[in-house]
Order: sequence, then C-alpha cells, then structure tokens
Amino acid sequence: MSASVAVYRDIYTEDRFKQAYGSEEDAPAGLRLREKLAGKCRCSRRAWLSLLGERVPLISWLPSYRLRKWILGDAIAGLTVGILHIPQGMAFALLTSVAPIYGLYTSFFPVVLYMIFGTGRHVSTGTFAVISLMTGSVVEQLVPTPLAFNSSSPEAAEFEAQRIGVASAIALLSGIIMLCMFGLQLGFLSTYLSEPIVKAFTSAAAFHVTVSQLQSMLGLRLPRHTGTFSLFKTLALVMENLSHTNMAELLISVVCLAVLVPVKEVNTRYRHRLRTPIPVEILMVIIATCVTYFSSLDSSYNIEIVGHIPAGFPKPQLPAFHTFPAIAGDTIAITFVGYAVSVSLAMIYADKHGYSIHPNQELLAHGISNTVSSFFTCFPSSATLATTNILESAGGHTQLSGFFTSLVVLIVLLLIGPLFYSLPKAVLACINVTSLRQMFLQFQDLPELWRVSKLDFMVWVVTWLSVVVLNVDLGLAIGVVFSMMTVICRTQRAECSVLGQASNTEIYRPLENHSKCYEVPGVKILMYNGPIYYGNRSFFREKMSRVLGLTPEKIRSREKARKALEKREREASVNTVERGVANTSFSSVNEFFETAETSEKDVQAVLIDCSGVIFVDVAGARLFTQMCTECHKIGIHVYLATCNESVLKILTSSGLMRHMNPQHIFVTVHDAVMYIQQQRVKIHHEYMCITKYIYIYTANGICSPI
Repeated sequence: MSASVAVYRDIYTEDRFKQAYGSEEDAPAGLRLREKLAGKCRCSRRAWLSLLGERVPLISWLPSYRLRKWILGDAIAGLTVGILHIPQGMAFALLTSVAPIYGLYTSFFPVVLYMIFGTGRHVSTGTFAVISLMTGSVVEQLVPTPLAFNSSSPEAAEFEAQRIGVASAIALLSGIIMLCMFGLQLGFLSTYLSEPIVKAFTSAAAFHVTVSQLQSMLGLRLPRHTGTFSLFKTLALVMENLSHTNMAELLISVVCLAVLVPVKEVNTRYRHRLRTPIPVEILMVIIATCVTYFSSLDSSYNIEIVGHIPAGFPKPQLPAFHTFPAIAGDTIAITFVGYAVSVSLAMIYADKHGYSIHPNQELLAHGISNTVSSFFTCFPSSATLATTNILESAGGHTQLSGFFTSLVVLIVLLLIGPLFYSLPKAVLACINVTSLRQMFLQFQDLPELWRVSKLDFMVWVVTWLSVVVLNVDLGLAIGVVFSMMTVICRTQRAECSVLGQASNTEIYRPLENHSKCYEVPGVKILMYNGPIYYGNRSFFREKMSRVLGLTPEKIRSREKARKALEKREREASVNTVERGVANTSFSSVNEFFETAETSEKDVQAVLIDCSGVIFVDVAGARLFTQMCTECHKIGIHVYLATCNESVLKILTSSGLMRHMNPQHIFVTVHDAVMYIQQQRVKIHHEYMCITKYIYIYTANGICSPI
C-alpha cells in the first residue's frame, strides 16, 4: 500500500520566506560581542565550580562514583595494566635510547596526571612504541652512541644523563605545545590526521620498531641509523654482521617469541572468556631474570642485561633547554601523532560505552602530563593501543583504574626495581616486537578500504610507503600533505549535474542516473556538488559553460542579434506612433519578447541548485556575477535555489543583486520552476494580446490585423 502526499502553499522566494518565517533582526555585532564577553567575565561561585569541574574532571566524576558496582572492575583492570606497564615501560625505553628505569618513570607520572585531568574513562596512558621510536631517533641524532661505548665506564652515567635530558626536553616542549593549543582551542587539528593516515603510519612505524630491535634480539652491538632510508640502512648493517650474532641471545629471543606469540594470540582470541588476560610479559621478565641471574649468562656468554635500576622516587631534574631549537621540528610531529592517537582511542571507547570526551580538555590533560613529567626524567607519553584495549576488556569503568595502575608501578619503583638487574635486553626487544601485533594486523583493513573509497586507499598506501621507505617524520608529513591534496582535488573536480523532474512530483534528480526524469522545457536546472572558491572557479566555469554552451562566439552572436532585434522594435514602435497607433504595453514586455518567440528547445532560464554549495569565497562570488551578466547578454535569465545563509550573504555582499533580480532566489528548486512556468504563461498571454491589436499599414493606407 503506497501513501501519497499533497502540499498546497504559495511560491516562496528567499525574501518572502524570511519575512514570513524569519527571526527578528539580529542585534549589532558589537552588542553581541559585548554580551558574550560580559557572560564570560561574570564570576560567581556556581560558575567557578563549573569551570573547575570542566578543567579537573576528577572533581566531577569522583563524587558520583559507584563504589560497589565499579570498584572491582577498576581494580582488576588497573592492576592488570600496571603489571603490563612494567615490562613494556622498560622495553620502550630502549626504543627511546635511554635507560630502562626512565620507562618506569614514564609509566607512572603520566598515568596519575591523566587520571586527574583526562576525560577518557578507558584510556591507558604511558609509553607508546611509535612515540618512543620517534623520540629515540631525535635522541640518537643529538647524542649518538660512541663506537667503543662501555656501559660500565665512568662516562656512561654522563652519557645517559645527556640522553634523558634530550628526551625530557622533547616531553617538555611537547607539553608546552599542547598547552598552547589548548589555550587557542585547537583540539580540532587532530582531525587532519585522518583514520587512514593514523593506521598506515602506525603500521609502517611497526616495521621500523621491529627492524630497530633486531640487533638486540641477535646480540649485535651496532650503531643506530636515523634519517631517510634508515630502515634499509639498519637492515643492511644487520645482514653484514650476521656472522657476529650472539647465539645465546638469539636462543633467548627464539624462546621468548615462541612463548609470547601463542599466549598473546590466546589472550586475543579468548578475551571474552578470560576475566583478565594472561600476564605473559611480566612472567617472561621474571623467568628470564631468574635464569640469567642463577646461571650467570651475562658473564658466561656476554649477554647484554638491563643493569642497575635505582630504587626510589626520581629527583626533579631540569630538561636540556638548550636543545629546543634542534628538537622543535621533530617535537611538533611527535605532539601531533601522540595527540591524534590518544584522542582517536578515547573517542572509540567513548562511542562504544556511550559517553563523550572533550578534545580540548584532552589537550590540557596530555599537555600537563608531559610538562610535569618532563621534570622527573620522563620522555614523551600518550595513550597506548595495547594497554587501552586490555584495560577495557578487563572490566575497567572509570579513570580510577589509573590509580591501581600507578600503584603497581610505584611498588616496583620503590621496592622491586633493583631485582631486574639481570634481565636480558633481548627479552625486552621481543616484548617490543610482539606488542606490535595490532599494528601489523591493520593490513586486513585494506580490502574494505579499497571497496569503500579508492582515494582513502591511496592515502593509506602513500603514507605507509613514505614512512617505510623514507622516515617516520618525513613519511607522516608526506601522508598529511597527500591527504590534503586529495581533499582539494575532490573540491576542484566536483560534479556538475543536470537535474530533471520526476513526473507529477516536486522531486528533481540528476538525469544521468534517473532515465525516467525529464527536463523542464526551456529551463536548465544545474546542481554543483562542491564549494566555489578560487581553487576551483575555473573548473566550475568550464562545466557550466559546457552545459549551457556559453562560448565567446555564441555570446557575441546572440548579443549582436539581441541588439538588432531591440533596434527593430524601437523603430517599429516609433513607426506605429507616427502613424497614430501607439503601443503602450509593448515596451513593458520588451524584456520577454525574444523569449516568447524562441522555440521550446532553447534554454530560456538557468536555475542553479545551490544545496551542494557549502561555501563561496570572493572569487566564486565574482564568477557568479560574471556568469549572470553573460547569461543576460544572450537572453537567459538566472535563478538560484536552496542557498544556505552564508552563501547567500556572500553573494549579496559581493554585489550580485545589481546584476540579478532579488526575486529570482527561491527556497526550493520546485518553487523556482513553478515561478518560471507561471511567468512563461503570463508572457505568452501578453504577447498574444499585443500581436492581436498591432496593425500593419499598407501602402494605400489600409490597415489589417495580424
């Protein structure tokens, strides 16, 4: 059973609709600005508490915490993630080219600070492989490892201090950048790192991480390459030195991988059945430390171990401020990547659990985390993929899980840290590699991405290849630029369609996709699906000219014929007056005379559907004026329909109304079509009345009607 709709109403132009349904006149801009500033500057106890709750979310959610319902899940999830933070923190410290103890510091301070200032209930912050890799590249550039470096030499402490000074300076500068972005409310900038860019970037960075860990897994003492083509340089260097592989460390790596990979697969496949995932990383760390200690593998087989891990809280220490000019460019990239990954993860789990996060507040949270942590010898931190996933799957409900996570790390820092002295670095390297499983699996998204959007697929591939072949920082920049170019190309090459009307309806659709729709006789209805601005004005003009046939030759010929016709009309008018027959109504319809004589197939009116035009700049508005003038020269009237307020305001301010009748702008396409058809009927009727009463005088003075 089909339903029908019948609507009876007047034809609405934009002016008439605004008069009937528009709001009252807006207040002057200066008055509105004063009112807004006055509203912002009002200070009251209620406003102060509201602002404090926004900036320190802990004050908002902690009083309403459901203790009996949430405490068990937060405790289990927090303890589980805390146990995982210990091996991952030490492992990612190796990626950052600093001592493992600094990874534990970075797993503590940012977690506590994000619990206070963050809005993501299921976000786990701390060390992240990609951020550590990018930071480590900068550290290696500024403080390269000497060829004959001995970790037990007196110079080793000074060398480590220089490295952590640079890493802390990166964290401080990154935090300052985030705080400045928060002050300017620039949280939206994270959207420029689209999902294909982030996934391709993290997937490609996983290859860099894996290759950088090969030397630790093989027991090779090799310098770390940075800059362009660093992945291939490292691979070549490893292949050249395969003969120097430490077989004991290779055996440790093989055993670790043989245990870690299957157990992590079990954790992933049965995560819904397991109350908490199997803490295989911390178990492997404990077992490897015990085996190395009791069998003296470090002295017997020259295995590289973690070494001394001081117990206690770190003393506040100033970062290396003098390195700011050298690290500024790389820090900007690190900041954007860390923030984009953190906000993306927070939004994913917020949508899943039905709450909202605030991107600008996330800037404040991560900015404070990095800024404060940098004075306690921490390197840059962000939300992490693996631990966030575990936190959510283990039953975490709120940010309070971060308290239990930091509690575990604090116990290790104060009491247990020195016991990891004999931990082989090969084990940490294996933990690094196996933690990248999710990033490698992102290749599975490519077939669906190809099916949904070829351009997004190209963005993914270009970003991945750029990061793998060139470098992490440069590859990310190329990916962002290429993504922006695709957006520009989409706006430049927007489709211009000719619309047809579905029979006996007010529905208009493109003719190329709807064969049963038909064009309104004498009216060309065009729809342009994109903005009209300086970048695509030439493409818009080309498409419109091709559809309307607005060639310079046609414009000149039609304008010349129009002027000749007007001249003949004036002469005929003078002639009839001289012979005593004055046609007073003829001049009033002079504008439509030619239209009434043209055939039904000729375009007499152009109606532009502006529903797809989201914005127009000055160049686009001038192009509208120019095309309106050219259409008038050849006797074609221009009409607009469904313009949004901003587009209509710019067109009006640019002077389009001096070349176009304001009553030719309509609320809908159907309103415009009905008006045009009514005018054609009216003009045709007037034309017939005129021709009925015009007399032609013959040479003998006898007149006869036409």
